[in-house]
Amino acid sequence: MPLPRRPAALAARALDVGRGLRGRRELALILVLATLAGCAWTFLEIADAVTEGETEAMDERVLLLFREDGDPSDPVGPPGLESAVRDVTALGSLTVVAFLTLVVVLYFFLDRRPRLGLYVLVAVAGGAALSFALKLLYDRTRPPLIPAETLPRDPSFPSGHAAAAAVVYLTLGLLLARTLPRRALKVYVVALGVVLAVAVGLSRLYLGVHWPTDVLAGWTLGGAWALLCWQAERMLQRRGVLERSVYVRRPRPPAQKEEREGVRPPGAAPGGGPASAAAPAPPA
Repeated sequence: MPLPRRPAALAARALDVGRGLRGRRELALILVLATLAGCAWTFLEIADAVTEGETEAMDERVLLLFREDGDPSDPVGPPGLESAVRDVTALGSLTVVAFLTLVVVLYFFLDRRPRLGLYVLVAVAGGAALSFALKLLYDRTRPPLIPAETLPRDPSFPSGHAAAAAVVYLTLGLLLARTLPRRALKVYVVALGVVLAVAVGLSRLYLGVHWPTDVLAGWTLGGAWALLCWQAERMLQRRGVLERSVYVRRPRPPAQKEEREGVRPPGAAPGGGPASAAAPAPPA
């Protein structure tokens, strides 16, 4: 009889679905690891070329594209453009990044997800610490296009603003994307994080405070760190270490018994409307 076989068929089907999910997770993990390896290789290649002095000519040519002819200390465009670019570059500053991180951490604490909030704090702080350590390791001087007294005091390679923007905006974008129900919204928030990171890096070139390879290395470092933190967050959530941040679709309320069985409630007309009043009996 077919009835005894039905539980076995359902169990086999569930097993096949589980294997498919596990296979997709393994494939995603392989892709993430391959991307991280590519980012690490790219960063090391850039750092090696910078250390050997192989990028000086290219760096100077690219940087001069953002400066006025005959006056390298003056960026191209009207004075209002330079002021706007300074506003954009502030999005990668320590003050803005720290404030935004604290806002997100406080939100997770108020939402009763304190471990996820602490994880975001550690991820951002770790990326900033790694960037600063690499600055001290390579100790590259800033471009000599603007007066030295207006330049930041820390070394140039890699760009701290570009790395911080990539770490914060990409990490928050990836975390927020998992809480949204629609694919279009997920793509939007991740793309917004990429745009902000790119805008901050380009602003550093326009202002003449970084070499192009500094910014490229900062993007590579920050992007790799954000991807690593995102993958680690997924693994920790599957193991129950962190609270869930994914969107959970609410089940639809069950239909009423009368609707499921196709029974009309008392007093309802066959067409679904209210029953008409009974006609009065004719006079005797």
